[in-house]
Amino acid sequence: MLYALFDYLESTALDFPGLRLMTYISFRSGITFTLALLIALVFGRRVIDRLQKMQVGEVVRNLGLEGQMKKTGTPTMGGVIIIMSIMVPCLLIGNLANIYMLLMLVATVWTGAIGFLDDYRKIKYHNKDGLQGKYKVIGQIGLGLLIGLAMWLSPDIMMSSAPSVDRQTAARELAQAEVITVEQGDGSSIVLASSAYDETENEGTVQPVKVYKTPETTIPFVKNNNFNYQWLTSWIPDKEAASTAGWIIFVIVVIFVVTAVSNGANLTDGLDGLCAGTSAIIGVALAIMAYLGGNVIYSGYLNIMYIPGSEELVVYAAAFIGALVGFLWYNAFPAQVFMGDTGSLMLGGILAVFAILIRKELLIPLLCLIFFIEDLSVVVQVAYFKMTKRRYGEGRRIFKMTPLHHHFQKAGDGSIRCLVNIPKHPIPESKIVVRFWIIGILLATITFVTLKIR
Repeated sequence: MLYALFDYLESTALDFPGLRLMTYISFRSGITFTLALLIALVFGRRVIDRLQKMQVGEVVRNLGLEGQMKKTGTPTMGGVIIIMSIMVPCLLIGNLANIYMLLMLVATVWTGAIGFLDDYRKIKYHNKDGLQGKYKVIGQIGLGLLIGLAMWLSPDIMMSSAPSVDRQTAARELAQAEVITVEQGDGSSIVLASSAYDETENEGTVQPVKVYKTPETTIPFVKNNNFNYQWLTSWIPDKEAASTAGWIIFVIVVIFVVTAVSNGANLTDGLDGLCAGTSAIIGVALAIMAYLGGNVIYSGYLNIMYIPGSEELVVYAAAFIGALVGFLWYNAFPAQVFMGDTGSLMLGGILAVFAILIRKELLIPLLCLIFFIEDLSVVVQVAYFKMTKRRYGEGRRIFKMTPLHHHFQKAGDGSIRCLVNIPKHPIPESKIVVRFWIIGILLATITFVTLKIR
């Protein structure tokens, strides 16, 4: 709203100080981060008080974990704090005409609604079952289908292999703050300003780059770091049919990624601050990737794909990170509020959609490895238990407890029959959370490093 207002005022040629500040990605990102943080801190307290008055408390099962039963009655559905802290700054400061911003806002509301329904049923019926799993998956598949089709059919979502730029050229062009001319596929051209230096009144002569629509994505360890899903269907004689089949494969991958990451984040939400902190770390990494990929100079210098318009995602990411940092004020150990599925399903969905929009979905297995390990630990535990029960008449375990973060809270004194008995002594909850954060930072760093190992 404010972005549109400032843009209108500038178009009227009013000489008003500060009008052009809204054209700077760095300025708007800083504002959205600060605003999201303040909303989470100020209104978060009021939301918590309201949830307490409504007796919206967490239903806790006794799993024999230290301090677990003390959490009974702690307000849940705190994910509404995160949603509000993201939506308000983005609606005020974001460019609502940008397709990437719109898709992220849709993903936020969509996944938040799925989680809200799940939490509502848990509270209403006073159990941990909530919304049936199949309905959650249907909702996640619906979002994945929407995002995949939008990327396939929307004329506003394009990409380009930015021209290679050496260090001296990049430094010179950044210093001169030149405008970038981008040629469209139909022969027309548009003028874009790189987010590194934003809009200027200078005219430049930077080499034009052609944008096109293709289901390409980023992969590590390969010279050009790009993979095209249409390569999988190149054996089809009809080129048009092969192209359509490649996009269909892309949409299927999008659906799988959204479902897997959303559920992985949901399982990670079991300790105070674990899911929020881990998601914030991943959000920072994705924000940097979006900034670089939305800048024709930086993308050319780093030899990564250039995605015009995707720099607006940095504004969204700033609100996302600010909301999580503010939420951690109340969610850090000992938690005063839990995000519930309203928050955890939403966080996973947001991270998945964000990565897909900047064509980094195949980096998620490394960047979001904590989510996948938590998810995989449950799948492996259940499968092994059923297999051994059929073979030996009694079920056996691999871990002391799943999801994996609970494994470290149990003592490995032989009281639980499992394959992995370390650690011998239970680790305090706060220490487990911080160690998972450290691992998350390490994974984010390795993800960036892999892009240069080719």
